[in-house]
Amino acid sequence: MDKLTLAGILIALSAIIGGNILEGGYTHSLVQLTAFVIVMGGTLGAIMVQTRMGTFMRAIRMIPWIFKPPVVDIDVCIQKIVKWSHTARKEGLLGLESIAESEPDEFARKALQLLVDGSEPETIRDVLDVDMVSKEHTELQAARVFEAMGGYSPTIGIIGAVMGLIHVMNNLADPSALGPGIAVAFVATIYGVGMANILFLPMSHKLKALIHHQIRYYEMIVDGIISIAEGENPRNIEMKLQGYLL
Repeated sequence: MDKLTLAGILIALSAIIGGNILEGGYTHSLVQLTAFVIVMGGTLGAIMVQTRMGTFMRAIRMIPWIFKPPVVDIDVCIQKIVKWSHTARKEGLLGLESIAESEPDEFARKALQLLVDGSEPETIRDVLDVDMVSKEHTELQAARVFEAMGGYSPTIGIIGAVMGLIHVMNNLADPSALGPGIAVAFVATIYGVGMANILFLPMSHKLKALIHHQIRYYEMIVDGIISIAEGENPRNIEMKLQGYLL
C-alpha cells in the first residue's frame, strides 16, 4: 500500500472540508448527487469518445497502481544479475537456461533466453529495446487517459453549473427551488475542479513516474545482460549497475 498517496488524498479532502467548516459552512452542502453524476458521467463519456478501447481498459487496470505500485526492487535485481554472471562464468551461458525458465519477470526471462540462445549483444539490445519502447508507449498512453480526464472535468463542472443556473431561472417564481438549483450549480464546479486537481492529474503524474521507474529497471536488466554476454567481470557488472540506485 502506498501510504503517501492515501495520506495525500486524506489531507486534501480534510483541508477542503475543514476549511468549509471553519467558514461556517455545512458538510452536507458539498454532497450533491446530481452534481456528481453530471461531472463524473460527463467526464467519463468524454474520455471514452477520445480513447481507444484497449487504451481505456489498460488505464482502468492501472488504477490499483496508485495505491499498490508494481514492486520494482533495483537492488535485489542487481544481486540477481551478478549471480547470473557468476553462473555464466562457471557453467557457460547454457547454465542460465534453468534460471531463465524459472524467472518470474517476463522481461528478464526473455532477456535471459536471448542470452542462452547465444544472440549477439547488439541483437539482444535491439530486441529488448523494441520491447521497452512498446511497453513504455502503451503504458504512457494509458496514464494520459487520466491527464485528459483532468482537462475535461473542470469544463464539465462548468456545464453542470450552467445547468443549475438554468434550473434556477426557470423556477424564479418558486423560492423553494432556488436553493437546490444554486447548490448544484456551485457544487458541480467544485466537483469538476476538485476531481481534476486532487484525483485525475495527480493520478496521471504518479502513473507516469511509476512507468519511468519501471523502464529504468528494464534498462538496467538490458545493461546487465549485455555485460554478461560480453564476458565482463561480475564485480565490474555490479559496480556499473549500482549507478541505477542513484
